[in-house]
Amino acid sequence: MLFKSLVFKNAVGQKVKIIDIPVLDKNNPNFFLVQARLQIYMNQIYALTEDRPFYSFKEYMKKMTKWTIYEEVYQSPKLLNNA
Repeated sequence: MLFKSLVFKNAVGQKVKIIDIPVLDKNNPNFFLVQARLQIYMNQIYALTEDRPFYSFKEYMKKMTKWTIYEEVYQSPKLLNNA
């Protein structure tokens, strides 16, 4: 699975980085869910004034979504024959 990260400045001007954002195909049924959750998460972080420079989107998704949806989004491909 491919992951991306996002760097921006919050309302106070501190540099903030969100890591572990999954890259999904637009035909994936969870594409809209991930995009909507990412937008909500960014808005929450933008309003915060904490000194944390890194946030994990993967941990946020683990807390905010059902486990079955989390597994669908962050599933790792099963390797056959130890390849």
